[in-house]
Amino acid sequence: MAALTAALGTGSAPFGDPGRLHEEGRRSRVAVEEAREQVAALVGTRPRQVVFTSGGTEAVNAAVWGAGRARPGGASVLAAVEHSSVRDAARRAGPVLEVPVDGLGRLDPTAVDDVLDAAARSGTAPALVHCQLANHEVGTCQPVGAVAEVCRRRGVALHVDACAGAGHLPLDLEDLGADLVSVSAHKLGGPAGVGALVLRRGLRIEPLVVGGDQERARRAGIENVAGIVGFGAAAAVLCAPGRLDAEAAEARRRSDGLLAAATAVGGVAVLGDPEDRAPHIVCVAVEGVEAEAVLLGLDGAGVAAHSGSACSSESLAPSPVLEAMGVDAERSLRLSVGWSTTDDDVAAFAVAFPGVVASLRALRG
Repeated sequence: MAALTAALGTGSAPFGDPGRLHEEGRRSRVAVEEAREQVAALVGTRPRQVVFTSGGTEAVNAAVWGAGRARPGGASVLAAVEHSSVRDAARRAGPVLEVPVDGLGRLDPTAVDDVLDAAARSGTAPALVHCQLANHEVGTCQPVGAVAEVCRRRGVALHVDACAGAGHLPLDLEDLGADLVSVSAHKLGGPAGVGALVLRRGLRIEPLVVGGDQERARRAGIENVAGIVGFGAAAAVLCAPGRLDAEAAEARRRSDGLLAAATAVGGVAVLGDPEDRAPHIVCVAVEGVEAEAVLLGLDGAGVAAHSGSACSSESLAPSPVLEAMGVDAERSLRLSVGWSTTDDDVAAFAVAFPGVVASLRALRG
């Protein structure tokens, strides 16, 4: 609310449609464009390349749709560790060519090249390659720069799902070489229900959402002014000199504390890369107990944790991320920290976790 008041002016009339010429509309347009500049600065690109969406999921779907329309019938190339929004959108769009990952959940750029080579020899023209910036369940960072080089050489567009990493890892899209990048506001401290699809300079794709000329005819529908302003405000905070590095260091210190407390309990193993990872995410496997029981036990102790990704939490199916890594897909515990996490929260987990695990193992005899 403070960001919205600052953008629209104290005591101002309610914000209006940014597409209108009256005062309320003009004020809202200024606020939206200022937020666009702030988000662009965070991800290292120009403001006009930022298209606001309802969140990361819509941004992903818009990327898949647009690339598919540019190459009808083309395949999507991806690893099974990609977010469900990427996997589901790709499967709906057409054929999917899968890239394997190692036990840490990381793909090899050479494997991407091999898949693209096999596709070319078979007469298939892939529409889009997907490579996430960092994994949303285990935190492992992907070699996006190297994959981008492969895609450029092969003449295939690259989409990077940066929702789990933007605002936590340094990101300069001008240097990265991706064609399409998805970003989510709530993953970096902004409001839920707003995100962005960032397009490579000069790239035009058909919009997923049609029916109006908003966002320079790239996404129809009246803009979510309040959400966009909040997104910009969060981005502006992270753009302050040294702020991103400082937050990443604090997140790393606290997530390392969570990891140390978890692995101090017997039968607990680290999933994903414990070093080259998003600083705010760690994931462990707990031997001998189901993840859901651990989550409920921790919740009873006032500790909120998770298993799998937010978009798959209501599914009873094992995690496809962990299955692709070749590990037990039903016993993962994802622990993450954010801007509101304190050392007391980490300490509370360290106290609660051993007791919860011990009591559940005792019940199993």
